[in-house]
Amino acid sequence: MDFEFTQDQLSLRDAVARWVEKGFGFERRHALAKAGGATRAVYGELAELGLAGLAVPEAHGGLGFGPVEAMVVMEELGRGLVNAPYAPGALVAPALLAAAPPALQAAWLPKIADASALVVLAHQEPRSRYRLNHVETTARAGAGGGHVLSGRKIVVPAGDEADAFIVPARLAGAVDDEAGIGLFLVERKNAQVRGYPTHDGARAADVVLNDSPGTLIAAEGFAAMEAAVDVGIAAQCAEAVGLMDQYLRITVDYMNTRKQFGVPIASFQALRHRIADIKMQVELGRSMSYFASLTLGRERAQRRRAISQTRVQLGQSMRFVGQQCTQLHGGIGVTDEYLGSHYFKRLTVLETSFGDTLHHLGEVSARMQDTAGVFA
Repeated sequence: MDFEFTQDQLSLRDAVARWVEKGFGFERRHALAKAGGATRAVYGELAELGLAGLAVPEAHGGLGFGPVEAMVVMEELGRGLVNAPYAPGALVAPALLAAAPPALQAAWLPKIADASALVVLAHQEPRSRYRLNHVETTARAGAGGGHVLSGRKIVVPAGDEADAFIVPARLAGAVDDEAGIGLFLVERKNAQVRGYPTHDGARAADVVLNDSPGTLIAAEGFAAMEAAVDVGIAAQCAEAVGLMDQYLRITVDYMNTRKQFGVPIASFQALRHRIADIKMQVELGRSMSYFASLTLGRERAQRRRAISQTRVQLGQSMRFVGQQCTQLHGGIGVTDEYLGSHYFKRLTVLETSFGDTLHHLGEVSARMQDTAGVFA
């Protein structure tokens, strides 16, 4: 299997890296985080590079690129610690709208491609505990043949900056049934939105729907939501690789300048061994990130198992790399004014996004069909 990137993919990576270097230094990120984490302007700058339309089909004004290009972009955004709702708005939303009727796609995908509209998935509920099939929000027929939705969604990424939400709501069945979950597009003006800053300097929101009008995307939308969430997980895994890789570099630079007993601490054998362990975790995460992106187009059972396997390894790697690099810095590693602490915060938040490590370990366990030879 060829793991080399194409020239177009390398050019895409370089373009994102140049923008990060010139337009998104730590000082800007820190200022945005201290101001509350609003980053719609940053998202607009990414759109000027054409990145908002990366996953939007060419017929709707996008680039029509696939998961490998998305992985390349996310890794560079992670390396630069870019604080913007890129994966929710530019990768997950187009994947969800792929299940929509042509008229709805034509109305929203061009606006996503040019970033004139930010559309995000609002799926988490207070008692769902990462289970996508647990949907208490309800949808019923409204006047004029449409639908109205009632319920509450929580921790919606950039929810108070979004223009619309894609909301799973129950049309039929019990609370935990996969069948009967419809997907609806709800404009922000039709919902009650309460925004707040998150631990990593971004923003999220709780969204309350009270007979809010929504446009039907798909009456049986669970499979589409599941596939779109897998796109989001793969994107976040790639971001985590970029974060870990850069945090390792920052740590090595610090160890080469920090002196103890008159010599750089990078010369201490025990610490060099610890850096080797960190590097191993970064590379394990990178290989599994590639694995996740390359399996997004496969059939459901294989894709879901691969995504959860990847997420388990990335969860372990993120925690190990974040904790070890922070410890190698000493006290400065947890100060808000120091760059490294923000990498640690972002890794910590990612470890709980779209299901934490224990949740995905359970998913892997539930999907294991193979047995050891002695039990075959």
